[in-house]
Amino acid sequence: MNLDKAKKRLSKQLTKGFEGYPVLSLAYFGDTADKATEVLLTFVLEEGAAAMEQKFSSTEDVRQDETIQSVLVKIIERSNAKTVTETPGVSIK
Repeated sequence: MNLDKAKKRLSKQLTKGFEGYPVLSLAYFGDTADKATEVLLTFVLEEGAAAMEQKFSSTEDVRQDETIQSVLVKIIERSNAKTVTETPGVSIK
């Protein structure tokens, strides 16, 4: 999947708002606010359940990495997440 298509599909999921559980959250981290070198995926199956986390990292900006963005889309699809959220911006680690 190309980068533009992956970003468009992620954006579509993010604009839906809360639609119930399971919930998948994305948070980007980096050394500076301009470059996200890590993305943390948090998956919550149901209210009150323990969160499962998975981290992806790159030396380049993960938001511009076609492979990582495609993997995020596939994880969202396969997990049947009803709600997808994103922490705005890049958190400094």
